[in-house]
Amino acid sequence: MFLAASMLTAATFSSRVALAESPLTANINVTNNYLFRGVTQTADQAAVQGGIDYAHSSGFYVGTWLSNVSATSDTSGGGGNLYGNNGNYEQDLYAGFGFDAGPVGLDVGYIKYMYPVDSATKADYDEIYVNASWMMLSANVSYTVSKEDKSVTDKNDLYYSLGAEFDIKDGLMLGLLVGKYDFDGDTALDYTHYMVSLSKADFTFAFEKNNAKEASWWTGVDDNRFTVSWGKNFDL
Repeated sequence: MFLAASMLTAATFSSRVALAESPLTANINVTNNYLFRGVTQTADQAAVQGGIDYAHSSGFYVGTWLSNVSATSDTSGGGGNLYGNNGNYEQDLYAGFGFDAGPVGLDVGYIKYMYPVDSATKADYDEIYVNASWMMLSANVSYTVSKEDKSVTDKNDLYYSLGAEFDIKDGLMLGLLVGKYDFDGDTALDYTHYMVSLSKADFTFAFEKNNAKEASWWTGVDDNRFTVSWGKNFDL
């Protein structure tokens, strides 16, 4: 997602609009590698990303976000994204509600991941999610509720993560994150990933590694990856 190589990957969607002066905001991001939950979505190539969000003062928000994705070099015809899609861009639609429960910030929502260009591959899927934050800690739980490919009976994939962010000095932030993907239909694909990041202002430098096993359509896993990203939010 937005600033995919940074701690914001597992944070709330509403976090990027919470501090905005205008209810309507836009964002843009460039990165040398679009990593989503520890797996490259661009076959280790660069990505340009961006979106638009509307956030109401009540805590409700809605938005859309786009990024290019790439197929891998795998001759089986698999794709670069998590579910093997060959399309050349991803579009996400989401809506949610953010609120405080005492000292804990909560965010609940629904997101649809779409790959519109490749109509032959039915790779779209939908999730519900809950994000929580307390002081420097953040947590996420995402649950797959629907998949475009109706022949797939296992829809109950679960992703969860725990992160922390520390201000080292003068706005230089150290981020730590561990995430786990638990696939309902094929436990052999389950994996854990880890990330360490340094960010300041609009710039993020990160190291990430996963222990995923290689599948016929899912290549380039279980490697060390360094990413550099630049992103900007602005009011509309």
